[in-house]
Amino acid sequence: MDFFQMFIGGYILSLIGGTLRFVFGSLKRKILNQPKFTYSEYINGPKKSNHYDDFGHAFVNKVIGFCFLAFIVVMLANL
Repeated sequence: MDFFQMFIGGYILSLIGGTLRFVFGSLKRKILNQPKFTYSEYINGPKKSNHYDDFGHAFVNKVIGFCFLAFIVVMLANL
């Protein structure tokens, strides 16, 4: 795997997924009047450690980022 693939797979997908989680999580937490997380907590995991911190957040961010990019490609292909 070259550097470009690792960069796209690791960093860009994580940022896209973390940003989407931040937007929807902030809206949900505002509506339900729950404590909010910061943007960096959505990207890197919560400040208070949980059992799934590092791998869980990175994996979920990448899956959401990949699904979002696949959705965009499908939408553009159907124009």
